[in-house]
Amino acid sequence: MRKDETLRKVRELGLLAVIRGPSPDVTMQMVEALIAGGVLGIEVTYSTPNASDVVRRLKEKYGSQILLGMGTLTERNQPEEAMAAGANFLVSPHCDPDLTERMVATGLVVMAGALTPTEVLQAHRLGSDVVKIFPGSLVGPGYIKALHGPFPHIPMIPTGGVSLANVKDWFAAGVIAVGAGSELCPARSAIEGRFSEITENATAFCEAVKDARRKQQS
Repeated sequence: MRKDETLRKVRELGLLAVIRGPSPDVTMQMVEALIAGGVLGIEVTYSTPNASDVVRRLKEKYGSQILLGMGTLTERNQPEEAMAAGANFLVSPHCDPDLTERMVATGLVVMAGALTPTEVLQAHRLGSDVVKIFPGSLVGPGYIKALHGPFPHIPMIPTGGVSLANVKDWFAAGVIAVGAGSELCPARSAIEGRFSEITENATAFCEAVKDARRKQQS
């Protein structure tokens, strides 16, 4: 998938599930439950055991049915490894210049993490296609709106602190999508085999995103 197609898909979906799975097999079941609920943007973090193998398995099983990425990149070798596994986009929790440049060099969509205005601008100048605002729980939607004052041209996605209750506020603040982790796909539910709860959460989040966008356009 070309970079422009991936970016268009991110905007179209508006929701990325940030998965920190407890094991490879359980992570596969978590993704299955998310897809059943309509969530098609999947970010498997490197904190998931054998994360690159999981992404490879997901790519083989679902192909272009899902938009697949890898997150929590912190090491220099991970961008190339993630690309080889089949990721469409790469996400880091911070903006390390060397790592970000290596992510950009893959030709995939890059979402480098930042929080302060200085970090946001640095990530953008290093070539990050979207800036991941993390942790979103620390600042809230109003912070995104404030950042868009000096940086109206920089696409942003918050992760951490995204919930059903505030999805509409994030979109009203101008984000292109949101990243949802434990609120959407709790590891505890997966460990205990309650995958139907994950599917229900996925359905509710998808509806919340659609509703938020309708209100944006009205």
